[in-house]
Amino acid sequence: MISLAAGMTTLDWVIIVAYVGLLVASGIWFSLREPSGSHEYFLASRRMPVWAVAFSIVASSLSVATFIGGPEQSFRGDLTYLSTNIGGILAVFVVAWVFIPAFYRANCTTIYEVLEHRMGRGAKEAASAAFMIGRVFASGARLYIAALPMAAIIFGIGDTSATPLIVAICILAFAGVVVTLVGGIASVIWTDVLQTLVMLGAVIGAIIYLLWLIPAPAGDVVFALHTGGKDGASKLAVITTGFPLDFSENFTLITAVVGFSLLSLASYGTDHDMVQRMLTCKSAVSGGRSAFIATFAAIPVVGLFLLIGLLLWVFYTRADLMGSAGPGPEAVAAATAPGAQPFLQFIVNEMPTGLRGAMIAGIFAVGLGSLNSAINAMAATFVKDFYTRWVPARSERHYLLAGRWATVGWGVVLALFAVLCVFWRQADAGKTLIAFALSVMTFAYAGLLAIFVTALFTKRGSSASAIGALATGFVVVLFFQVPFWLLLARLGIVPSPTVVDPLTAQTVTTAHTAETIKDMLPWLKAAFPWHLLCGTTLALGVCLLGRRPAQPSEQTMSSDATGVGK
Repeated sequence: MISLAAGMTTLDWVIIVAYVGLLVASGIWFSLREPSGSHEYFLASRRMPVWAVAFSIVASSLSVATFIGGPEQSFRGDLTYLSTNIGGILAVFVVAWVFIPAFYRANCTTIYEVLEHRMGRGAKEAASAAFMIGRVFASGARLYIAALPMAAIIFGIGDTSATPLIVAICILAFAGVVVTLVGGIASVIWTDVLQTLVMLGAVIGAIIYLLWLIPAPAGDVVFALHTGGKDGASKLAVITTGFPLDFSENFTLITAVVGFSLLSLASYGTDHDMVQRMLTCKSAVSGGRSAFIATFAAIPVVGLFLLIGLLLWVFYTRADLMGSAGPGPEAVAAATAPGAQPFLQFIVNEMPTGLRGAMIAGIFAVGLGSLNSAINAMAATFVKDFYTRWVPARSERHYLLAGRWATVGWGVVLALFAVLCVFWRQADAGKTLIAFALSVMTFAYAGLLAIFVTALFTKRGSSASAIGALATGFVVVLFFQVPFWLLLARLGIVPSPTVVDPLTAQTVTTAHTAETIKDMLPWLKAAFPWHLLCGTTLALGVCLLGRRPAQPSEQTMSSDATGVGK
C-alpha cells in the first residue's frame, strides 16, 4: 500500500498535469499526419532540420543520471566531469568525417546494414543484436534512475519499498511508448525539442531559487568554493591530470582523452539510438553538423547541473555563509549522508510549491527524452535487420505495424530491466549515478566500436570475427563488474573472506561485500573508462583476425583476371 507524498500540493499536480497535457497535445498534432511507411516512421524521410536534430541528440545524451547525478558529482567533488567533453570533441570529428558519410553512402535505415556490405550478414545481425541488448542495459538503467526521483517526490523520500519504484517505472515506460507510437522518429525529435526546453527551464529555475536562498555575497561564495574541496583543493577545478596514475578515478585528463573519446565515438558512431537522429537530416554534411552542434551545446547544459551541485554544497555545508537562512541539522544530515542525492533532498524538502511540480516535469522531460528514442531505435533495428528477413515481401504498411508492435514490446523489456537494476545497483552502491549509467553502456560499446573501426578503417574482419569481437568485449567488461564477482562468491567459486572471532579466537568465514571483493581483486577498483579501453582493444584484436569476404565487384575483377567464368 502506497500513499502520495505529503509535500505535493494542488499547484504541483496542476503543473504536472499541464505538462502531460502538453505532451498529449503534441502527440495528437503529430498523429494528424500518419507516417506513410517504415521509411518515414524510422527516418522521417530525411527532412528534419539540423537544429531540431541537435536538440534531440542533447536530450538523448542527457538523462536523469545527469539531472540528479550531475549535482551529486560537483556536490561531493568538483567540476572535473566537464573535462570528459574533451573526449566528445575529439570523437565528433571522426564521426562527422568518417562514420556519418559511410552511413549515408550505404543509404541504410539502420547503421548495422553497413556491416553486411563489409563483413557479411552474420556481422550485421550480431551487431544489431548486441545493440539491442546493450540499449536494454543502458536505457533500462536510465529508466530505473528516472524512477528514483519520481518515486521519492511523488510517494515520499522516506519510502524505500520497491512498490513506488515499480509504479514510477511503469508510468515512465508507458509514457515513452505512447509518445513513440504516435509518429515515429519525427515525433520523437520534435518532442525532444519540447522536453529539452522544459528541462532547461526547470534547471534554470532551481539555480535562481538557490541563488536567492544564499545570503552571502558572490565573492565570498566563490572564495569558499575555491578552497572548499578535498584537502583544501578547489571545487572549481575542471581538469585534473590524473598523475600519479590512479586507475580508480573516473574523470581525469587521461580518462577524458583515452576512455571518454572511445565512449563518445561508440555513442555517436555505433549506437543506432543516437545515430538514427543524424540519419534523419537531408545529407551527411547536415547529419555531421547536428552532431557538432549537439556536442558543444551539451557542455553548458551539463555545466548548469554542476552549478546546482556547487550551490547545494554551499547551502548544506557552509553554515557560516548561510547564517539563519540555512537548513536545519536534520536536513543537512540527510543531504550529506553517504549515498544520498542532495538535489533530490533539496527538491523534496526545500523547494516551494509550484517549483517542485516544475522539477517533476523536468524529470519527466529528461527521462522521456532518452527513453522514447531508444524504443524507436530498437524497434527500427529489429524490423529492418531481422523481421524483414523473417517475413519478406510485405507492404510498407505491414512493416509499419510491425514496428509499432516492436515499440510496445521493447517498452515492456526496458521496464523489466529497470526493475532488475534495483538489485544490480544495491550490489554496487558505491558508484555515483552517472558512473553507474555510463558503465552499463560499455558492455555493448566495446565490441561494437571494435567492429566499426575494423569495417571503416581496414580491409579485415568477417562475420565470425565480428561475433567473436562482440563476445570478447562483453566478457572483458563483465570481468570488471563487482556484482558478477559477488555472484560467483555466492556460488562458492570465489572463496569467502576469513576473520578472527574476538570472542573465541577462531577463524570464521564471512560473506563477501563490495569492498571485500575489491580488496581481494584489485582490478575491480578500475574506473569504467578503463573497462571500455581494455574491452575495445581486445575485441579489436579479435575482429582483425577475420578476413573480409570478397565483394561482388572484387569477385568479378578476379574472374576477369583469371579467365574463370568466361
